[in-house]
Amino acid sequence: MGRYLIEPFDRGDRSDRYATERYQGAAGRNWWTCDPTLRLLMRHHLGEGFAWAEPRLERLGALMGGLVAECAEETDRNPPRLEKYDKWGRDVSQVVMPPSFQAARQALMEDNFTSPSFAEEARSHGADPAALAAAWTYLLDQADIGMGCALGTGGDQVVSLAEKYAPQDVRERVREIFANGHYSGEAAQMFTERTGGSDLAALEATAEPAGDAWLLTGFKWFASNANGSAFVVLARRPDGAVSPFLVLWERRDGTRNGVRIRRLKDKLGTRSVASAEVEFTDAEAFPLSGPLSGEGTGSGLGTMMKLTNASRLGVAMMGAGVARRALVESICYARSREAFGRPLIDQPLMRRKLAELIVEVEAAQALVFDGHVGPRLRIAPALIKLRAARLGVTAASDAIEVHGGNGYIEQWPVARLLRDAQVNPIWEGGDNILCLDVRRAMVKEQAHLPFLDHLRGLATSDLVHARIDDLAKAVSAWAALEPSVGEERLYPLAQFMADVYAAALLEDQATWGLDDGRKALVARLYAEAHLVDHGPLRGIDRPSEGAEAFGDLLSGAVAL
Repeated sequence: MGRYLIEPFDRGDRSDRYATERYQGAAGRNWWTCDPTLRLLMRHHLGEGFAWAEPRLERLGALMGGLVAECAEETDRNPPRLEKYDKWGRDVSQVVMPPSFQAARQALMEDNFTSPSFAEEARSHGADPAALAAAWTYLLDQADIGMGCALGTGGDQVVSLAEKYAPQDVRERVREIFANGHYSGEAAQMFTERTGGSDLAALEATAEPAGDAWLLTGFKWFASNANGSAFVVLARRPDGAVSPFLVLWERRDGTRNGVRIRRLKDKLGTRSVASAEVEFTDAEAFPLSGPLSGEGTGSGLGTMMKLTNASRLGVAMMGAGVARRALVESICYARSREAFGRPLIDQPLMRRKLAELIVEVEAAQALVFDGHVGPRLRIAPALIKLRAARLGVTAASDAIEVHGGNGYIEQWPVARLLRDAQVNPIWEGGDNILCLDVRRAMVKEQAHLPFLDHLRGLATSDLVHARIDDLAKAVSAWAALEPSVGEERLYPLAQFMADVYAAALLEDQATWGLDDGRKALVARLYAEAHLVDHGPLRGIDRPSEGAEAFGDLLSGAVAL
């Protein structure tokens, strides 16, 4: 029985046109079974462990495409709220999460691929826990990157730094808080102040020693997951050095710590994560760095910055997840919507757009998974985030265009995708900050050298090997520039790096022999788009392999 009334103009020869039940998007589908590209990655990275993991991945795909996706829409409409005071007027600063958020979180924690117990079980069956954790977050981010932020904001930082620097009783408390792993929604990073987030010289929060603890006072302007239990907070020590501190919601004696939430941010998107303005007033804090003498005050900050690269990979995964969801929504809609007597997906210009989107999404997917399960390259996280976070925005915008006016309406899912995706280029450093980190890695650590070696080991074609050589020359030419000019040209250099990186990864995937040569097609199309000189006619005079092989490209991207 239909869920809607039949209108007079739904009848007769127009009935098929108004059979709107055929417009099923991504929600309600199993996101594991409909994703051949993810299955290819898991078959490769899990090896003999794939047989054990596959039914668990299938169950997860149903959860993400079902309950979690449904709850994401409801939480977006009914976001967290702040109960500032109790009935006696006392400041309780309690963030109340909506039932839809709680339901999704409970289901995710019951099927958590990032928990220590799951990782141990995966290893016992020959499956790589890092690959499975990456798949878990990739699927989650297609449903709700706000939930991904709420569960995964800084948990690795809190645990790693607390184990290294915190007093024994505090370490034990942190272990209790994160018993379900880093992705448990208990952490928050509090760096940004009203003066900004990247300029540490402008930071105003202060910390003073008080016995074996410290007292931290300051105001953080944008703190996501403010309903967590453990915070990494940047503050200035008496000697002027900036260091990370651990602040728990409760003091050692069990009383409320000096932490107040002023208000929740009224955000454009990612409404499922509670972002707030947070005030610290003599809050009990513990330094997550070495002492003022000996080891040095910068040690914890340096460690934190290394962990920030992991956070950047997490944000990059969010961008790739949004892009994947945008692709699936676009293909679903283009299959159902008709114009000029045939489905949109049969129209040449629509095929061009979808072919380009398929190639770009698979390139971003290759980057983020290499960042999570590949070699730990110092320069890679900034490049991966630079490309994947931005793709999430452009892919969501493309999805809205594919949907036409419907895409601009909040009842359709792609409007939220665009609102959510827009934060990814900001979180963990905007494009300019990422480029400055690329410079720091090259100048201080010569990080481009192992990066180029990695690319040479991946590439298989003469074209990509030639572009790797060109990239090496570009780095040398850049290094000879006057500093201000070099800084100005960091962005095109970083984009060149990301282009060649993705091309090499796609060529390597083509050697796995798991998809009857389709990935080689994707690799060629990506190289053609990003690494080939198209001449004065901009390639208009050349045949389009993507158009000719669109069926193969589509069937290997989404299985509906």
